[in-house]
Amino acid sequence: MPTVLPGAPATAGASTQPLPATAGGTRMRIRINLALFAAGLATFALLFSTQALLPDLAGGFGVRADQASWTVSATTIGLAAAVLPLSTLSERFGRRQTMTVSLGVAVALAVAIPFAPSLPWLVLLRALQGAALAGVPASAVAYLSEELPARATVGAVGLFIAGNSVGGMTGRVLTGWVAEAFGWRAALGAVAAMAVVSAVAFRALLPRARNFHPAPLRPRLVLRTVQDHLARPLLLRLYAIGMLLMAAFSAVYTVVGFRLTEAPFHLSAGLAGSVFVIYLVGTGSSAATGPVMERLGRRGALYLAIGTVAAGLLLSLAGSLLLVLGGLVLITGGFFLGHAVASGSVSRTVTHGRAQASALYQVAYYLGASAGGTLGAVLFHAAGWPGLVAFALAALLVTALITLYATRLAFRERRVLSTAA
Repeated sequence: MPTVLPGAPATAGASTQPLPATAGGTRMRIRINLALFAAGLATFALLFSTQALLPDLAGGFGVRADQASWTVSATTIGLAAAVLPLSTLSERFGRRQTMTVSLGVAVALAVAIPFAPSLPWLVLLRALQGAALAGVPASAVAYLSEELPARATVGAVGLFIAGNSVGGMTGRVLTGWVAEAFGWRAALGAVAAMAVVSAVAFRALLPRARNFHPAPLRPRLVLRTVQDHLARPLLLRLYAIGMLLMAAFSAVYTVVGFRLTEAPFHLSAGLAGSVFVIYLVGTGSSAATGPVMERLGRRGALYLAIGTVAAGLLLSLAGSLLLVLGGLVLITGGFFLGHAVASGSVSRTVTHGRAQASALYQVAYYLGASAGGTLGAVLFHAAGWPGLVAFALAALLVTALITLYATRLAFRERRVLSTAA
């Protein structure tokens, strides 16, 4: 019999009191939506704040691209390591409290990071910041599921993801232009200031939880739930799909700044950072996930995502800046579509412990970000942009094979369940 985690939002037995369809309930939903948008913006602006600065960091510290890339990889490793423990703590201490403490610690570290005296210190502080930030993605969707009606939850989660996308874009673009004028330390200070404002807005707007019921900390039960999930081949393949897609995507965006500031393009730091505006394409493709899946199904949507990213990678090999930018548009749109399909499929696949299943997906996702960013930088240093593209295409090929097998597994699981019923 499957192990059920007490307090998990998808399985809690306590009755909930969703916000009523009144003017007061509408105002409360607006506050919740705005608060979680602010939290997503702050989280992802901080998480990837050094990505557009990698050429400046490499030059400032006198290191190679792959060494500078650890300022991104260490942060995502920290987040991956902390997301499951913090999702468990949020079951005991509350989603709102977990997110508040996480953002507070991350913002305090953001204020200190511009004063890092060396690259090792910067990497260490960024790793701690990533671990602190893990409390937001670990708790946000659970909070929304508990406090909003089912119909409103989907839109609220979409707005939270939009905040992630806008935050990731804003942090990168802002740092690029500020670094060009005042240096990378000032750029990181500017992101810290933006995160402070967003964190204050989050705390002021987010209402106290009405439907949260604390659960005792039961590590053994959590471990059994995690073991249940890791024993399911279909879930493992969905985690692998998310990890490989993110590895390819992270490799591209970790290194693209170096490519655009070097020959033959020679863009300034500000212009190279502005390329991250393309992230907005991801907001649109994420929003289109539902209609695409209705038309093509999960496997078809994943194949479309993989094919789109692959086409973008091949296009990015061109020597024309316009074609490279077009390739980045395809890579970004395809990645966010694939990520939305894979992450959404995880919650629909499990019948218990959805919080832990989603946390495991995030662990795989951010490990992919860490590995892809570092490997991409190493390959770029050794073999240039074609070497990076070859790595990303290989990751996509494996993703396509896993998608084919995962679809067959899903069909078998549905057939077994229907037979048992």
